[in-house]
Amino acid sequence: MKKIFILLLLIIPVSIKAIETSARSAILMDIDTNRILYEKNINEQRSVASISKIMTAVIAIESCKLDDIVIVGNEIDAAYGSGIYIKVGEKMTLRDLLYGLMLRSGNDAALAIAKYVGGSVDDFVKLMNDKAKELKMRNTIFNNPSGLDQEKGNYSTAYDMAILTSYAMKLDEYKKITGTKKYTLTTNKNTYSWINKNKLLSIYKYTTGGKTGFTEIAKRTLVTTAKKDNLNLVVVTLNDGNDWQDHQNLFEYGFNNYTNIKILKKGKINIYNEEYYSDYELYIKNDYNYLLQNSEQENLLFKYELDKKRKFNTGDKVGVLNIYIGDKKIHEEPIFIKKVKNEKKTIFDKIKEWFDNLW
Repeated sequence: MKKIFILLLLIIPVSIKAIETSARSAILMDIDTNRILYEKNINEQRSVASISKIMTAVIAIESCKLDDIVIVGNEIDAAYGSGIYIKVGEKMTLRDLLYGLMLRSGNDAALAIAKYVGGSVDDFVKLMNDKAKELKMRNTIFNNPSGLDQEKGNYSTAYDMAILTSYAMKLDEYKKITGTKKYTLTTNKNTYSWINKNKLLSIYKYTTGGKTGFTEIAKRTLVTTAKKDNLNLVVVTLNDGNDWQDHQNLFEYGFNNYTNIKILKKGKINIYNEEYYSDYELYIKNDYNYLLQNSEQENLLFKYELDKKRKFNTGDKVGVLNIYIGDKKIHEEPIFIKKVKNEKKTIFDKIKEWFDNLW
């Protein structure tokens, strides 16, 4: 049997200025919570061109071989299109190849990375698809590590690529590489100085990274990330002839209309008018932040569901706290119990503690 408490805060609607893009598919999403702030055909599967290399970079980084010396083999003979023009027999670290991959979109670098990390290009592509399944990228299929539309090409959606990028940006090495404007190195055969093709890093001050892409089939594809204050956002556009401006507009829309709010604070919680566990301490283990429009901050509903347990130990889960915006559930947080006798509190103490616990 469950005891349910519902706490509803005032609903005060505020209009938000609409925004539009010229992309065939587009998404603006919060990196930390994956909340979608803007969407347009986000589940339409399309060729994604070189933004595929985000997955190539993720697989390489998670191989834990970044400091290994790679001797470039004849696998690069199959490369065409954009490249960093490495040579067979050239020696560089896997990390160096990743900079060439992400800054200059080197298709030769993609093949060298795939061969070294996967043992073969085909086996590396399998790793890419396995990772896509792990991340629940349900409309994604990779057929090569570069994004070229040879044979079948790589197909995904704006939503799936945003999910991938949100994951990638939690990897420190990826975040560092994709946010680098210029990278220089010297190998046994050449000296390189690579400028990042993502010009948003230079023209939009909040940009933290991203990846460009283009093929005749996919047209212009672009992923970028940006951070302002405590907001971390990602934009993905597919087939967008005005992508640089669209990305800036979408970031500004997000930064101007949303705030990252700490809704829950880990530790002791006080549920107004809760009597069954009044002699014990209820607590949650995690903070919880979520992006909210200004109007939504006063449109939150907290629903507590507590199990009436006769026997329990300290640390046992005794219920959940569900958080809603209107009728949409955004989070579920487990509630735990501690066998500690509480001092007798007045009704005014309990009301004060309840309000203190909300924010």
